[in-house]
Amino acid sequence: MTVSDHDYLKKILLAPVYEVAVASELSYMSLLSAELGNDVFLKREDQQPVKSFKLRGAYNRICSLSQAQLDAGVIGASAGNHAQGLAYSAKMKGIKATIVMPQTTPDIKVDAVRRFGGDNVNVVLHGTSFDQASSHAKHLCDTHGYTFVPPFDDPDVIAGQGTVARELLEQNPNLDILFVAVGGGGLAAGIAVYLKQLKPSIKIVAVESEESACFIKAKEAGQPTELDSVGIFADGVAVKVMGQETFRLCNRLIDETLTVTNDEICGAIKDIFDDTRVIAEPAGALSVAAIRKYVKQHNLKGKKLGGILCGANINFHTLRYVSERCELGEQKEAVFAVKIPEKKGAFKQFCECVGAKAITEFNYRYASDSEAHIFVGVKLKGGQQEFATLQTDLATKGYDCFNLTDNELAKLHVRHMVGGRPPTILNEQVFSFEFPERPGALLNFLSTIGEQWNITLFHYRNHGAAEGLVLAGFDIAPDSRDAFNTHVAELGYKVEEVTNDPAYQFFLSQPN
Repeated sequence: MTVSDHDYLKKILLAPVYEVAVASELSYMSLLSAELGNDVFLKREDQQPVKSFKLRGAYNRICSLSQAQLDAGVIGASAGNHAQGLAYSAKMKGIKATIVMPQTTPDIKVDAVRRFGGDNVNVVLHGTSFDQASSHAKHLCDTHGYTFVPPFDDPDVIAGQGTVARELLEQNPNLDILFVAVGGGGLAAGIAVYLKQLKPSIKIVAVESEESACFIKAKEAGQPTELDSVGIFADGVAVKVMGQETFRLCNRLIDETLTVTNDEICGAIKDIFDDTRVIAEPAGALSVAAIRKYVKQHNLKGKKLGGILCGANINFHTLRYVSERCELGEQKEAVFAVKIPEKKGAFKQFCECVGAKAITEFNYRYASDSEAHIFVGVKLKGGQQEFATLQTDLATKGYDCFNLTDNELAKLHVRHMVGGRPPTILNEQVFSFEFPERPGALLNFLSTIGEQWNITLFHYRNHGAAEGLVLAGFDIAPDSRDAFNTHVAELGYKVEEVTNDPAYQFFLSQPN
């Protein structure tokens, strides 16, 4: 049965979420506002007991259950914020909950679920992905008669999340545009169905990670459609397919959609920290990343813009990656490759050409008796336009240079590897791999790759997420390439050949 907009309004107004949740603050971001020339406000869902808005929906769903359902216990599947919200809700209601989490879930999140739930919660670790954990949770649900509490695609969950909009409208009814992160769509659907009835003039922009844009794909298809794969950096929105009910509401009520890159997300995490001293998780920073991007795209001035810090459950080790990439996301840094003469004083001459710009990174590699290849990072004040001017100046002075700021291979791997070329001619082919990150995963990866082909290059990169990232080169004779392709396909890893990537060719490939 379809729930009407009016019924959603009643559900949101009557939701008993404040038995466990707080009315979070709407913080004015003074530094970002001054930089962008607009008033930017941030709804602080990091202030919830579980550091995420997910508590609202989970508790509201539990409160809608009958006594018999409560006595039978509830079950859910999650690798993060929904699990913590459900655990906390179960403890506060005094009921039993089973929460299924992938075996790859970081210990910090598993421990948090157990801490929030106490004796009321049984954590089951199953599978290596959310899909496997969710399937197992539904099997346990059918076997034991539990009530399944979904993370987003449920009217009561949607209404619970919609209480964010109720507070927002009371705190600042004069917003021009509100930016809302979308994963499964529960938060965006709840906010949209409330605001569009009470303040339809507020424009709502749905924000997705470029690596998990399931709402945009659903809009293109006219119905929820599964993505082939999702990136896991912004794991809180890493959803392959959005819900049927959330899509029905979002498709009708959301005004615009926008995607942001990982670098832009990292820049937004820094923006939030600069203004609030809070470290947002990647999914929690999506709305701020979108605000910066949207303002630039539309040349906005003097508007009142709102975003939602929807979660702050970040894996501490992810900060290494965030710190490395945030200035790129804010266009305050550029990285590029350049050839310089192999002679004394060449580096000094190059630095003189760069001028007063601060060099943030310099990796050098002897290439031949006549030239050297360097990987350079420079600080920017005027964004990519300033870098374009620098490129033109360098070209005028005879330097062969190309921009690597948007080259993922360069930023993830090559910048850490500049300095090695094979001393002899090889049939080297280079591939990037992703594999589930868990103890022993790297050894397992090497074991499954096998010893039939000699490894000529290897760089492993884990930035605190659920996937390990490997760049690997192999000496593959032409007559064994088909066998290699078959072998790699059977391994089941996500793989992409990058032999022709300019970053590899420039710094790591053998001389022509």
